[in-house]
Amino acid sequence: MAEGQTRRRGKALLDAIYAAAVAEAAVAGPGRLTMDAIAKRAATPRSTLYRRWSDPRDLLLDALADLHPVEQPHPGADDLRGDLIAALRLMCDWAFSDAGRAVMAIVADPRRDPATVDALFERVFAARGGTFTQTVLRHYAEHGQIDPARLTPVVLDIGEALVTKRMMDLGADPGDQYLEAIVDQAILPAIGRDPADG
Repeated sequence: MAEGQTRRRGKALLDAIYAAAVAEAAVAGPGRLTMDAIAKRAATPRSTLYRRWSDPRDLLLDALADLHPVEQPHPGADDLRGDLIAALRLMCDWAFSDAGRAVMAIVADPRRDPATVDALFERVFAARGGTFTQTVLRHYAEHGQIDPARLTPVVLDIGEALVTKRMMDLGADPGDQYLEAIVDQAILPAIGRDPADG
């Protein structure tokens, strides 16, 4: 075994490869991602990667899907406001992780590959619940707490869009007070709920 390589198997190896892929993509950019660089960062032979993936783009997309967080609303659908705030906090924490930075590098690249962007939306976002807050809003609609007709594409995008704009403006986490304001002043009114009702 080459110097610096570590003998791992199963989930430990896969986790190391995924972490290496998103870290490398966040630093070098997805367009310059190579199997050599991922293998080196993961301290594993390149042949290990090729046994499962034919190219670094597929590996990165699998890593992003595995690392993409999904909201966990209260099973009893009894804290809509709290669940929406938690969903936006989850988004912020993810956005400043290696996985979040790798995603931003893909979608913000002016020379981006349309096929990669399409695959990102299909294999990562759609497969993991869509936009942040969507899982929460649909959960509450299924439990009769929200009129499903109010969950238009615009409403489902409000929270994520406002958080993204604020992060771009500040270059930093918008903070919990701002997340609460998004929920109270934008999302809840859009679905016909008074913030005081929770």
